[in-house]
Amino acid sequence: MTREPRRSGILLHPTSLPTRFAIGDLGPAAQRWIRYLAGSQQSLWQILPLGPTGYGDSPYQSLSAFAGNPLLISPEHLERDGLLGAGDLDHLPYSSPGPVDYARVIAYQGPLLGQAFENFKSGKGRGLKPAFESFRHSQGEWLEDFSLFMALKQENGGLAWGDWPPELRLRQARALQVALQRNAYRVEANCFLQFLFFRQWEELKSLARENGIRIIGDVPIFLAYDSADVWAHPELFKLDEAGRPLVVAGVPPDYFSRTGQLWGNPLYRWDQMKDNGYRWWIQRLHAALRTCDLVRLDHFRGFEAAWEVPSGETTAERGEWVKGPGAELFQALRSSLGSLPLIAEDLGLITPAVESLRKQFGLPGMRVLQFAFQGGPANSYLPHNYERDTVVYTGTHDNDTTRGWYASAPEPERDFVRRYLGTPGTDIAWDLIRLGWESMARMAVVPLPDVLDLGSEARMNFPGRLSGNWRWRVGEELLTPQRQEKLAELTQLYGRSNTVPESGQASAAN
Repeated sequence: MTREPRRSGILLHPTSLPTRFAIGDLGPAAQRWIRYLAGSQQSLWQILPLGPTGYGDSPYQSLSAFAGNPLLISPEHLERDGLLGAGDLDHLPYSSPGPVDYARVIAYQGPLLGQAFENFKSGKGRGLKPAFESFRHSQGEWLEDFSLFMALKQENGGLAWGDWPPELRLRQARALQVALQRNAYRVEANCFLQFLFFRQWEELKSLARENGIRIIGDVPIFLAYDSADVWAHPELFKLDEAGRPLVVAGVPPDYFSRTGQLWGNPLYRWDQMKDNGYRWWIQRLHAALRTCDLVRLDHFRGFEAAWEVPSGETTAERGEWVKGPGAELFQALRSSLGSLPLIAEDLGLITPAVESLRKQFGLPGMRVLQFAFQGGPANSYLPHNYERDTVVYTGTHDNDTTRGWYASAPEPERDFVRRYLGTPGTDIAWDLIRLGWESMARMAVVPLPDVLDLGSEARMNFPGRLSGNWRWRVGEELLTPQRQEKLAELTQLYGRSNTVPESGQASAAN
């Protein structure tokens, strides 16, 4: 059996890229980012979920488990492909990479994409019609439902589907047929935007592959209630006869929140999914692995048992653990996929049953160094306690930056950090990067703000906070050759370079 090489990489969502406009996208800035990663000898790029976001702008509360986010479509690539004219970008708000202003982005990106579709319908676009028709046919199983769902959201003023007229909410056949006829143009436009998204993403993924970069995607275990999937497949979720959730997902009080985290997602009817051989989950993972090379399964713990909170509760304190599908689901996935290129996000309250499920299917777990310095030397997040089948992180999108975490940590924790590292803690972000890179973990990942040694101003998400998240962007001037060289040197030193051959023998640096 071939031994997997040691790898390392950077966590950065495309929205954080430094483009000409008010949000990162899949265009030239993303291509420069791939080359920057390769130049720093990284072989992994980890992203957050790519789906279209709704209220709160969270990629973990997407409007679809299969669709891409049209806000990430590159205007420059639309111009390149003949879908926009040379002057169509002149009126767009240019932006230095400050925080993403989603309302502003939606205000300009929507009309711009509408113009691109109108131009396509009028015959522009350099022969894209056959490719679009092929895409629409091959992705029809989810694409048509999603596109009608989005058209009906537009028609109903953006309301969640649970507030639509009953005949649409409950998917009465005649009402859907009439709605489809009435919204034919909108439905086709939404299909076309998905075609554009995946066309641009595949181009970027191909560039990553050429540069030795594997992409780690992210699949949230739960779906947003206001999503095309819950609307189209209500029988797979714990809903009442009116289509409202009976119970919702969350986690009990933990590190991030004293009252728990009330996510509000509907819970699955795993018995219904079992009856059809977990077909929906198999389709979901097939789609994710067409988009990425590896997939992080968010909240892996929920596949063994999930915290179910009665609908209407205001916190997650009152709930119960309800058994999930466990090994049956992963056996079905392995039978269909052939292998399981998955990472188990096994953070939080992990029981022996959860650990056993992960190991049964050979899935690497996660270790976050910011969690390592509480509780003494037996802490499982300390590198001397790792097994090789591990992905180590300095922090995740839910953590403060390492510099921000260290600045606010209690002094006994900071003292343990300094003693364990054997450093004064004055370069704490890079101290933890080195600690992760030198560990035996098969993969090591660092959020970009830690590479840049940024403070709490660069934090991506505050769990439990309903707004103001997912907005951080990097300034292009921070992506310096000096930082690139520093990371490359560390990566080569610890045998994680993307120039190291599969045999593990060292090679000369580029």
